[in-house]
Amino acid sequence: MGKDACDGRVVVTGLGLVTPVGIGVEESWANIIAGRSGVGPVTKFRADGYACRIAAELKGFEPGQFMPMKLIKRLDPFVQYALATAHMAWKDSGLDMDREDPNRVGVITGCGLGGLGSIEFFRDVLVRKGPRRVSPFFIPMAIPNMASGQISILFNAKGPNTVVCTACAAGTHAIGQAFKEIQRGAADVMFCGGAEAVITELALAGFSSLKALSTRNDDPEHASRPFDRDRDGFIIGEGAGMLILESLEHAQKRGANIRAEVCGFGVTADAYHMTAPPADGEGGARCMKEALKDAGMRPEDIDYINAHGTSTPLNDSCETQAIKNVFGDHAYKIPVSSTKSMTGHLLGGAGGIEAVFCVKALEDGTIPPTINYETPDPECDLDYVPNEARSMEMDSIMSNSFGFGGTNGVLIFKRFR
Repeated sequence: MGKDACDGRVVVTGLGLVTPVGIGVEESWANIIAGRSGVGPVTKFRADGYACRIAAELKGFEPGQFMPMKLIKRLDPFVQYALATAHMAWKDSGLDMDREDPNRVGVITGCGLGGLGSIEFFRDVLVRKGPRRVSPFFIPMAIPNMASGQISILFNAKGPNTVVCTACAAGTHAIGQAFKEIQRGAADVMFCGGAEAVITELALAGFSSLKALSTRNDDPEHASRPFDRDRDGFIIGEGAGMLILESLEHAQKRGANIRAEVCGFGVTADAYHMTAPPADGEGGARCMKEALKDAGMRPEDIDYINAHGTSTPLNDSCETQAIKNVFGDHAYKIPVSSTKSMTGHLLGGAGGIEAVFCVKALEDGTIPPTINYETPDPECDLDYVPNEARSMEMDSIMSNSFGFGGTNGVLIFKRFR
């Protein structure tokens, strides 16, 4: 393929995951396809007295496999997750960093709340022991851009480096911005994705006060139920998803294994409310249209939508309406599913893990299910791939992420040809 045919094309060459349903891409994906829930009782602290006492925690994560113990003690868990998945994605990509121009390798990560656990911990240290006992590593542990900073240090990546902190759309926005950095010629290679680690006392209390969380405490595996009539809120999850993107020319020149192509990105605002989307999903619909326009695609070109699908009453109905506004009658022919039914909601990390799931869906020809879908909601009347994965050859997948503050992000991935 000549250079002209490569211009502007950006491909995925590496994937990394740590999720509530598995450590690594293959384990996570196998459990997603099997419809296994990662939700259970909170074990990180005593949740007695909380309205919600369940969460989607990581299980079996060993940071020492990816970084030295001395460094681990200086990193908030969200940075540990980001570093681990960046390491996985790098290994998967086959990149030889010694042969790369470091000025042409960049990092963009997304998170919603940064090192909230470290903030809570050191606030307690300050109150109990005084200011001299607060660690000098506290600020670097807490600030949101430390994930991208530490990845750049580990891989000597001196190109574009930033963090996106746009609530639940942050991971998607990070990938979209990395895609655009390559398209505009600022980098050949980008590490990008999202990470979050906020299963903490303060976060659980705050989201509970918002009445955003499910209170199905006695049946945690069935608590996250996107688009089901009896949904009553989301479940906080933790983990990270990371991708390596490259210009097509760069990937082909080094003989990379190209897993998929990123071809469209949309970003819009609702300009409506702090936490609620408009009932007609206008901002999300506009964002999907922007992504389609960016990709040069028609609505009927999309084979599957990985929905934001949080399991909150308002979000799911608004997203359904937004999809119908964009796709018209074709909306009823497109499978739509929410992997948050299994992973919970990773907030700023959600877009990262869901992007990896989209690439895997394209590769395997398998659509992940929406588990716990039992009772149809008249306001949510699309094909949500209920309870069982579905085999289907796909060329193009759309991934939606919508965040507090009315910020929206949509990515489109397609099979590489």
